[in-house]
Amino acid sequence: MNPIQEYFYRIDEPERSTLLFLRQKILESDTKHITETLSFGLPFFKYKKKMLCYLYYSKKYKQHYVSFYHGDRLEHPLLIQDGRKKFKILLIDMEEDLPVDLIINLTEEVKKYIK
Repeated sequence: MNPIQEYFYRIDEPERSTLLFLRQKILESDTKHITETLSFGLPFFKYKKKMLCYLYYSKKYKQHYVSFYHGDRLEHPLLIQDGRKKFKILLIDMEEDLPVDLIINLTEEVKKYIK
């Protein structure tokens, strides 16, 4: 098992399945340019080898989230900056439907700012 797989398999169900599904959708959204790597012990997604977003768990909110690089340039009411300079996060409520379209749209928006 590679380190990225190990990260996900340390997460309990049903969160693991939800995050693996999200991981798949992000990677499939641009198979030519989006790759993943493990940085700082977290699954990072890169666009043309530059930071796009990553997945993590917030102890403060007690929820998993997607953190978007260049989030400071994104405007959406569900995004939280919370003192971050370049990132905004989108909390994932495991009790609600996963907002896949919103997440993919936000990654598309971030791509515009990656040089």
